[in-house]
Amino acid sequence: MKTLQLVPAMEQGGVERGVLEVNRALTAAGWENVVVSAGGRLVQQIVADGGRHITLDVKSKNPLTYLSRAAKLRKLLEAETPDVVCAHSRVPAWLFVRANRSLGIRWISFAHGANSVSWYSSVMTRGDLTVVPSSFLADYLRRNYGLADERIRVIPRAIDRERFDVERLDRDFMEAKRAEWRIGGKFVVMGVGRITQLKGYDTLIRAVHEANERYSSGIVPTGCDPAPYKLVIVGEAEALRREVEADLRLLVRSLDMDGQVVFAGNQRKIAECLALADVVVSSNTTKPEAFGRSMAEALAMGRPVVAKAFGGALDIVEDGVNGALVPADTPPGDAEVEAFATAIRRVAKMKFGDLRSAALEKFSFERMVERTKNVYLELVR
Repeated sequence: MKTLQLVPAMEQGGVERGVLEVNRALTAAGWENVVVSAGGRLVQQIVADGGRHITLDVKSKNPLTYLSRAAKLRKLLEAETPDVVCAHSRVPAWLFVRANRSLGIRWISFAHGANSVSWYSSVMTRGDLTVVPSSFLADYLRRNYGLADERIRVIPRAIDRERFDVERLDRDFMEAKRAEWRIGGKFVVMGVGRITQLKGYDTLIRAVHEANERYSSGIVPTGCDPAPYKLVIVGEAEALRREVEADLRLLVRSLDMDGQVVFAGNQRKIAECLALADVVVSSNTTKPEAFGRSMAEALAMGRPVVAKAFGGALDIVEDGVNGALVPADTPPGDAEVEAFATAIRRVAKMKFGDLRSAALEKFSFERMVERTKNVYLELVR
Protein backbone atom coordinates (compact mmCIF):
# COMPACT_ATOMS: atom_id res chain seq x y z
CA MET A 1 0.00 0.00 0.00
CA LYS A 2 1.40 3.38 -1.02
CA THR A 3 0.02 6.64 0.36
CA LEU A 4 0.99 10.20 -0.52
CA GLN A 5 0.37 13.13 1.82
CA LEU A 6 0.10 16.70 0.49
CA VAL A 7 0.94 19.29 3.16
CA PRO A 8 1.79 22.99 2.57
CA ALA A 9 4.97 22.81 4.68
CA MET A 10 6.46 20.74 7.48
CA GLU A 11 7.37 23.47 9.96
CA GLN A 12 5.11 23.42 13.02
CA GLY A 13 1.52 22.95 14.10
CA GLY A 14 -1.01 20.26 14.94
CA VAL A 15 -1.65 19.21 11.34
CA GLU A 16 2.06 18.71 10.70
CA ARG A 17 2.50 16.72 13.90
CA GLY A 18 -0.45 14.56 12.89
CA VAL A 19 1.23 13.87 9.55
CA LEU A 20 4.39 12.87 11.43
CA GLU A 21 2.47 10.45 13.64
CA VAL A 22 0.60 8.82 10.78
CA ASN A 23 3.84 8.55 8.78
CA ARG A 24 5.48 6.72 11.66
CA ALA A 25 2.54 4.36 12.10
CA LEU A 26 2.11 3.57 8.39
CA THR A 27 5.77 2.86 7.78
CA ALA A 28 5.90 0.68 10.89
CA ALA A 29 3.04 -1.33 9.36
CA GLY A 30 5.06 -1.88 6.20
CA TRP A 31 3.28 0.71 4.05
CA GLU A 32 5.12 3.15 1.79
CA ASN A 33 4.33 6.74 2.73
CA VAL A 34 5.46 9.81 0.80
CA VAL A 35 5.05 13.35 2.14
CA VAL A 36 5.07 16.18 -0.40
CA SER A 37 5.53 19.70 0.96
CA ALA A 38 7.47 22.93 0.52
CA GLY A 39 9.88 21.66 3.17
CA GLY A 40 10.61 22.66 6.74
CA ARG A 41 12.29 21.62 9.96
CA LEU A 42 10.15 18.49 10.42
CA VAL A 43 11.24 16.89 7.14
CA GLN A 44 14.17 15.11 8.77
CA GLN A 45 11.77 13.41 11.20
CA ILE A 46 9.66 12.10 8.31
CA VAL A 47 12.76 10.45 6.86
CA ALA A 48 14.06 9.23 10.23
CA ASP A 49 10.73 7.48 10.85
CA GLY A 50 10.90 5.59 7.56
CA GLY A 51 8.92 7.80 5.22
CA ARG A 52 10.04 9.73 2.16
CA HIS A 53 9.80 13.45 1.55
CA ILE A 54 9.64 15.24 -1.79
CA THR A 55 10.04 19.00 -1.85
CA LEU A 56 7.51 20.78 -4.05
CA ASP A 57 5.84 24.16 -3.59
CA VAL A 58 2.30 23.14 -2.65
CA LYS A 59 2.03 26.09 -0.26
CA SER A 60 2.10 29.31 -2.31
CA LYS A 61 -1.25 30.94 -3.04
CA ASN A 62 0.14 32.79 -6.07
CA PRO A 63 -2.40 32.18 -8.87
CA LEU A 64 0.22 33.03 -11.53
CA THR A 65 2.20 29.88 -10.71
CA TYR A 66 -0.79 27.60 -10.12
CA LEU A 67 -0.75 25.85 -13.50
CA SER A 68 3.02 25.30 -13.57
CA ARG A 69 3.02 23.88 -10.05
CA ALA A 70 0.05 21.65 -10.85
CA ALA A 71 1.96 20.35 -13.88
CA LYS A 72 4.94 19.50 -11.67
CA LEU A 73 2.65 17.73 -9.23
CA ARG A 74 1.13 15.73 -12.08
CA LYS A 75 4.58 14.52 -13.16
CA LEU A 76 5.29 13.55 -9.57
CA LEU A 77 2.02 11.60 -9.32
CA GLU A 78 2.74 9.80 -12.60
CA ALA A 79 6.16 8.81 -11.29
CA GLU A 80 5.04 7.76 -7.81
CA THR A 81 1.68 6.10 -8.71
CA PRO A 82 0.24 6.21 -5.17
CA ASP A 83 -2.81 4.15 -4.24
CA VAL A 84 -4.32 7.01 -2.24
CA VAL A 85 -3.54 10.73 -1.99
CA CYS A 86 -4.38 12.74 1.14
CA ALA A 87 -4.68 16.54 0.87
CA HIS A 88 -4.30 18.36 4.19
CA SER A 89 -5.00 21.95 3.11
CA ARG A 90 -6.78 23.97 0.44
CA VAL A 91 -3.84 24.97 -1.77
CA PRO A 92 -2.44 21.45 -2.17
CA ALA A 93 -5.99 20.15 -2.65
CA TRP A 94 -6.63 22.52 -5.56
CA LEU A 95 -3.25 21.66 -7.07
CA PHE A 96 -4.13 17.98 -6.84
CA VAL A 97 -7.58 18.48 -8.41
CA ARG A 98 -5.84 20.00 -11.44
CA ALA A 99 -2.98 17.50 -11.52
CA ASN A 100 -5.27 14.50 -11.15
CA ARG A 101 -7.29 15.22 -14.30
CA SER A 102 -7.53 11.95 -16.28
CA LEU A 103 -5.27 10.15 -13.76
CA GLY A 104 -8.18 9.02 -11.62
CA ILE A 105 -6.22 8.62 -8.38
CA ARG A 106 -8.53 8.17 -5.39
CA TRP A 107 -8.08 10.85 -2.76
CA ILE A 108 -9.10 11.95 0.70
CA SER A 109 -9.56 15.56 1.76
CA PHE A 110 -8.49 15.95 5.39
CA ALA A 111 -10.46 18.97 6.61
CA HIS A 112 -8.62 20.22 9.69
CA GLY A 113 -10.48 23.49 10.28
CA ALA A 114 -13.71 25.42 9.84
CA ASN A 115 -12.51 27.61 6.98
CA SER A 116 -14.68 30.48 5.78
CA VAL A 117 -17.53 29.20 3.63
CA SER A 118 -16.60 29.81 -0.01
CA TRP A 119 -16.02 28.14 -3.34
CA TYR A 120 -12.29 28.18 -2.57
CA SER A 121 -12.81 26.32 0.73
CA SER A 122 -15.24 23.84 -0.85
CA VAL A 123 -12.31 21.87 -2.24
CA MET A 124 -11.95 20.26 1.20
CA THR A 125 -15.26 18.49 0.57
CA ARG A 126 -14.39 17.23 -2.91
CA GLY A 127 -12.34 14.19 -2.02
CA ASP A 128 -13.75 10.73 -2.57
CA LEU A 129 -13.98 10.81 1.22
CA THR A 130 -13.57 13.67 3.69
CA VAL A 131 -11.95 13.02 7.07
CA VAL A 132 -12.63 15.42 9.96
CA PRO A 133 -11.29 15.38 13.55
CA SER A 134 -14.51 16.25 15.39
CA SER A 135 -18.29 16.06 15.29
CA PHE A 136 -18.31 19.88 15.25
CA LEU A 137 -16.47 19.99 11.92
CA ALA A 138 -18.59 17.19 10.44
CA ASP A 139 -21.72 19.21 11.26
CA TYR A 140 -20.11 22.36 9.85
CA LEU A 141 -19.45 20.71 6.47
CA ARG A 142 -22.89 19.12 6.33
CA ARG A 143 -24.59 22.43 7.11
CA ASN A 144 -22.57 24.67 4.81
CA TYR A 145 -21.76 22.39 1.86
CA GLY A 146 -24.44 19.72 2.00
CA LEU A 147 -21.75 17.05 2.35
CA ALA A 148 -23.45 13.66 2.58
CA ASP A 149 -22.96 11.51 5.67
CA GLU A 150 -21.68 8.57 3.62
CA ARG A 151 -18.71 10.66 2.47
CA ILE A 152 -17.66 11.81 5.96
CA ARG A 153 -15.40 9.92 8.33
CA VAL A 154 -14.84 11.31 11.83
CA ILE A 155 -11.42 10.36 13.18
CA PRO A 156 -10.44 12.28 16.34
CA ARG A 157 -6.78 13.12 16.59
CA ALA A 158 -4.98 11.00 19.07
CA ILE A 159 -2.41 11.04 21.82
CA ASP A 160 0.81 9.11 21.36
CA ARG A 161 1.03 7.56 24.82
CA GLU A 162 4.75 6.86 24.47
CA ARG A 163 5.62 10.39 23.45
CA PHE A 164 3.33 11.86 26.10
CA ASP A 165 4.46 9.61 28.94
CA VAL A 166 5.09 11.28 32.29
CA GLU A 167 7.61 8.56 33.14
CA ARG A 168 9.79 9.20 30.10
CA LEU A 169 10.21 12.96 30.22
CA ASP A 170 13.56 14.63 29.69
CA ARG A 171 14.04 16.01 33.20
CA ASP A 172 17.23 17.87 32.29
CA PHE A 173 15.37 19.72 29.53
CA MET A 174 12.59 20.59 31.96
CA GLU A 175 14.98 21.92 34.58
CA ALA A 176 16.75 24.01 31.95
CA LYS A 177 13.46 25.48 30.73
CA ARG A 178 12.23 26.08 34.28
CA ALA A 179 15.33 28.20 34.86
CA GLU A 180 15.29 29.87 31.43
CA TRP A 181 11.62 30.81 31.68
CA ARG A 182 11.93 31.75 35.38
CA ILE A 183 8.74 29.98 36.35
CA GLY A 184 9.75 28.76 39.80
CA GLY A 185 7.12 29.71 42.38
CA LYS A 186 4.66 30.78 39.65
CA PHE A 187 1.35 29.35 38.48
CA VAL A 188 2.20 28.61 34.85
CA VAL A 189 -0.42 29.37 32.21
CA MET A 190 0.56 27.96 28.82
CA GLY A 191 -0.62 28.58 25.26
CA VAL A 192 0.61 26.16 22.58
CA GLY A 193 0.51 26.69 18.82
CA ARG A 194 1.84 28.90 16.06
CA ILE A 195 1.27 32.59 16.63
CA THR A 196 -1.56 33.86 14.46
CA GLN A 197 -4.39 36.32 15.01
CA LEU A 198 -6.84 33.43 15.25
CA LYS A 199 -5.13 32.00 18.34
CA GLY A 200 -6.33 34.89 20.47
CA TYR A 201 -3.03 35.31 22.29
CA ASP A 202 -3.81 39.00 22.82
CA THR A 203 -6.87 37.98 24.86
CA LEU A 204 -4.79 35.45 26.80
CA ILE A 205 -2.11 38.03 27.61
CA ARG A 206 -4.73 40.46 28.88
CA ALA A 207 -6.42 37.69 30.89
CA VAL A 208 -3.17 36.78 32.65
CA HIS A 209 -2.61 40.48 33.34
CA GLU A 210 -6.10 40.68 34.86
CA ALA A 211 -5.52 37.55 36.95
CA ASN A 212 -2.31 39.03 38.34
CA GLU A 213 -4.02 42.34 39.05
CA ARG A 214 -6.59 40.51 41.15
CA TYR A 215 -3.87 38.45 42.82
CA SER A 216 -1.97 41.61 43.79
CA SER A 217 -5.06 43.41 45.01
CA GLY A 218 -6.26 40.48 47.08
CA ILE A 219 -9.56 40.12 45.26
CA VAL A 220 -10.29 36.49 46.10
CA PRO A 221 -14.03 35.75 45.94
CA THR A 222 -13.56 31.98 46.22
CA GLY A 223 -10.37 31.03 48.00
CA CYS A 224 -6.82 32.19 47.53
CA ASP A 225 -4.74 32.19 44.36
CA PRO A 226 -1.87 29.73 44.78
CA ALA A 227 0.82 31.97 43.25
CA PRO A 228 1.40 34.80 40.79
CA TYR A 229 0.50 33.84 37.22
CA LYS A 230 3.07 33.54 34.46
CA LEU A 231 2.24 32.98 30.80
CA VAL A 232 4.41 30.86 28.51
CA ILE A 233 3.57 30.92 24.79
CA VAL A 234 5.07 27.90 23.01
CA GLY A 235 5.16 28.58 19.27
CA GLU A 236 6.17 31.33 16.92
CA ALA A 237 4.82 33.22 13.92
CA GLU A 238 5.60 32.17 10.37
CA ALA A 239 7.77 34.50 8.33
CA LEU A 240 4.78 36.23 6.73
CA ARG A 241 3.07 36.75 10.10
CA ARG A 242 5.93 38.25 12.10
CA GLU A 243 3.94 41.43 12.69
CA VAL A 244 1.42 39.46 14.79
CA GLU A 245 4.15 38.39 17.22
CA ALA A 246 5.62 41.89 17.19
CA ASP A 247 2.24 43.34 18.14
CA LEU A 248 1.92 40.86 21.01
CA ARG A 249 5.33 41.86 22.34
CA LEU A 250 4.28 45.52 22.18
CA LEU A 251 1.12 44.63 24.10
CA VAL A 252 3.19 42.93 26.80
CA ARG A 253 5.38 46.00 27.17
CA SER A 254 2.41 48.37 27.24
CA LEU A 255 0.90 46.37 30.11
CA ASP A 256 4.25 46.29 31.93
CA MET A 257 4.21 42.47 31.79
CA ASP A 258 7.79 41.77 30.73
CA GLY A 259 8.29 39.54 33.76
CA GLN A 260 4.93 37.82 33.34
CA VAL A 261 5.10 36.56 29.74
CA VAL A 262 7.60 34.28 28.00
CA PHE A 263 7.70 33.89 24.23
CA ALA A 264 9.27 30.44 24.16
CA GLY A 265 9.38 29.98 20.37
CA ASN A 266 9.07 26.57 18.74
CA GLN A 267 9.87 23.64 20.98
CA ARG A 268 10.26 20.04 19.82
CA LYS A 269 9.70 18.54 23.27
CA ILE A 270 6.05 19.47 23.62
CA ALA A 271 5.35 16.85 26.29
CA GLU A 272 8.01 18.33 28.54
CA CYS A 273 6.68 21.84 27.94
CA LEU A 274 3.13 20.80 28.81
CA ALA A 275 4.41 19.10 31.96
CA LEU A 276 5.81 22.46 33.09
CA ALA A 277 2.37 24.08 32.86
CA ASP A 278 -0.24 24.28 35.59
CA VAL A 279 -3.03 24.99 33.10
CA VAL A 280 -3.12 25.02 29.29
CA VAL A 281 -5.38 27.58 27.64
CA SER A 282 -6.86 27.49 24.15
CA SER A 283 -7.67 31.17 23.65
CA ASN A 284 -9.34 31.02 20.25
CA THR A 285 -12.25 33.42 20.61
CA THR A 286 -13.56 34.03 17.08
CA LYS A 287 -12.86 30.88 15.06
CA PRO A 288 -13.18 27.62 17.00
CA GLU A 289 -10.59 24.87 16.92
CA ALA A 290 -11.75 21.97 14.78
CA PHE A 291 -10.24 19.66 17.38
CA GLY A 292 -7.54 21.16 19.57
CA ARG A 293 -4.60 18.77 19.74
CA SER A 294 -2.77 20.70 22.45
CA MET A 295 -5.85 20.47 24.69
CA ALA A 296 -5.98 16.67 24.47
CA GLU A 297 -2.21 16.38 24.95
CA ALA A 298 -2.35 18.65 27.99
CA LEU A 299 -4.88 16.32 29.60
CA ALA A 300 -2.58 13.38 28.81
CA MET A 301 0.10 15.14 30.83
CA GLY A 302 -2.37 15.60 33.69
CA ARG A 303 -2.87 19.31 33.06
CA PRO A 304 -6.35 20.91 33.10
CA VAL A 305 -7.52 23.00 30.17
CA VAL A 306 -9.36 26.31 29.76
CA ALA A 307 -11.14 26.97 26.48
CA LYS A 308 -14.13 28.72 25.01
CA ALA A 309 -17.21 26.48 24.86
CA PHE A 310 -17.41 26.02 21.12
CA GLY A 311 -15.97 23.90 18.33
CA GLY A 312 -13.71 20.96 19.04
CA ALA A 313 -13.19 22.05 22.64
CA LEU A 314 -16.61 20.60 23.45
CA ASP A 315 -15.32 17.14 22.51
CA ILE A 316 -12.38 17.51 24.90
CA VAL A 317 -13.07 19.78 27.88
CA GLU A 318 -15.73 19.08 30.51
CA ASP A 319 -16.33 22.09 32.72
CA GLY A 320 -15.37 21.34 36.31
CA VAL A 321 -14.15 17.83 35.41
CA ASN A 322 -10.91 18.38 33.49
CA GLY A 323 -10.84 22.16 33.22
CA ALA A 324 -13.10 25.16 32.68
CA LEU A 325 -15.13 26.45 29.76
CA VAL A 326 -15.69 30.12 28.95
CA PRO A 327 -19.33 30.59 27.85
CA ALA A 328 -19.59 30.65 24.06
CA ASP A 329 -21.84 33.71 24.09
CA THR A 330 -19.35 35.87 26.01
CA PRO A 331 -19.05 39.13 24.04
CA PRO A 332 -15.61 40.06 22.69
CA GLY A 333 -13.38 42.61 24.37
CA ASP A 334 -13.15 43.26 28.09
CA ALA A 335 -15.90 40.76 28.94
CA GLU A 336 -13.99 37.96 27.22
CA VAL A 337 -10.73 38.90 28.94
CA GLU A 338 -12.55 38.90 32.27
CA ALA A 339 -14.12 35.50 31.54
CA PHE A 340 -10.78 33.89 30.66
CA ALA A 341 -9.14 35.42 33.75
CA THR A 342 -11.94 34.06 35.92
CA ALA A 343 -11.67 30.60 34.34
CA ILE A 344 -7.89 30.51 34.86
CA ARG A 345 -8.21 31.53 38.52
CA ARG A 346 -11.01 29.02 39.01
CA VAL A 347 -8.87 26.17 37.68
CA ALA A 348 -5.97 27.30 39.85
CA LYS A 349 -8.05 26.62 42.94
CA MET A 350 -9.50 23.27 41.85
CA LYS A 351 -8.40 19.69 42.43
CA PHE A 352 -8.66 17.21 39.59
CA GLY A 353 -8.66 13.43 39.31
CA ASP A 354 -6.68 11.22 36.92
CA LEU A 355 -6.82 13.36 33.80
CA ARG A 356 -4.25 11.27 31.94
CA SER A 357 -6.02 7.91 31.98
CA ALA A 358 -9.31 9.40 30.82
CA ALA A 359 -7.61 11.28 27.97
CA LEU A 360 -5.65 8.25 26.76
CA GLU A 361 -8.79 6.16 26.70
CA LYS A 362 -10.81 8.77 24.83
CA PHE A 363 -8.10 9.70 22.33
CA SER A 364 -6.44 6.35 21.70
CA PHE A 365 -3.52 6.54 19.26
CA GLU A 366 -3.94 2.91 18.27
CA ARG A 367 -7.62 3.45 17.48
CA MET A 368 -6.85 6.54 15.40
CA VAL A 369 -4.21 4.70 13.35
CA GLU A 370 -6.52 1.75 12.75
CA ARG A 371 -9.37 4.00 11.64
CA THR A 372 -7.05 5.94 9.33
CA LYS A 373 -5.72 2.78 7.69
CA ASN A 374 -9.25 1.47 7.24
CA VAL A 375 -10.28 4.67 5.41
CA TYR A 376 -7.32 4.30 3.05
CA LEU A 377 -8.15 0.65 2.41
CA GLU A 378 -11.80 1.52 1.91
CA LEU A 379 -10.88 3.63 -1.13
CA VAL A 380 -8.54 1.02 -2.56
CA ARG A 381 -11.22 -1.65 -2.30
